[in-house]
Amino acid sequence: MAAGLGLRLGLWTRIPAPFGATLRADPGGVCARRAAEQQSVRTACSAASESRHDEKYCLELVRSRDYEGFVASLLLPEEARRSSLALRALNVELAQVKDSVSQKTIGLMRMQFWKTAIEEMYRDEPPKQPVSAELWRAVRKHYLTKRWLLRIVAEREKDLEDRAYRNLQELEAYSENTQSTLMYLLLQCLGVKDVHADHAASHIGKAQGIVTCLRATPYHSGRRKVYLPMDICMLHGASQEDFIRGSREQNVRDVVYDIASQAHVHLQHARSFSHSVPAAATAAFLPTVVLEDYLQRVRKVDFDVFHPSLQSRNPLLPIWLYLRSWKKTY
Repeated sequence: MAAGLGLRLGLWTRIPAPFGATLRADPGGVCARRAAEQQSVRTACSAASESRHDEKYCLELVRSRDYEGFVASLLLPEEARRSSLALRALNVELAQVKDSVSQKTIGLMRMQFWKTAIEEMYRDEPPKQPVSAELWRAVRKHYLTKRWLLRIVAEREKDLEDRAYRNLQELEAYSENTQSTLMYLLLQCLGVKDVHADHAASHIGKAQGIVTCLRATPYHSGRRKVYLPMDICMLHGASQEDFIRGSREQNVRDVVYDIASQAHVHLQHARSFSHSVPAAATAAFLPTVVLEDYLQRVRKVDFDVFHPSLQSRNPLLPIWLYLRSWKKTY
């Protein structure tokens, strides 16, 4: 028995010192490692939960405030879909500042928040805000160009001046720096680097900015505001009061005709590049379906921008967007 005991003691003494020491004297080390692992798992779960919340927030924001952009984003390839919604959520956040603040100072403060947020994103320190967090993920995934994001914010900030565009060129410049720039970022999300695609995006963005201005005219007129280019209004003898009253006289229709015609020209220019644009880029140009639909409808009502039929959404648009996406054309 003594020999057996000695044998067992001998085996014990041959156990490596660290393991033996842990068993004999340091059970807390194992517990500490397990606690650290559990904390790591909890942190990962929390981060995943926040990520899902941020994604859902942006999706709901775009769906409620930019339905057509929401549908177009869903038709993008999976690797670009979430980033597209983040970009459109930023666009919605910036666009609604002008109408949601009572003082320009407050609007400037909000714009400064976004300028700072973008700078912090590129330092991997995004603010704890859903759109900022989602945009940061898009920046990291697609290496989005910072100056384009800042350009959109800067142009929206200038628009807080709350005055009509002096001429059509000023409206086009605003559209280039907001809508066209947004399309450049969408092309980056799709991995497209092509000069023809950039030219097409520039024209489509300008057309979109012009059409947006026309579509919003009844809403703005109801708030006694008119943003249509003053040079074209003066050319046809249409005053701001005519639009505020919702006039449907010929001179008001002539103003709308001229502005809509310029949007149509940009749309045609964009399509002139269609044979040179990579197929992958066409997914970013789905908004042409929406532009074409509005321009056709306003033409059918003889450019009466206040016609009730223009205030409702076309229920066929999602189907048309899907078909255009399937054909890979714009």
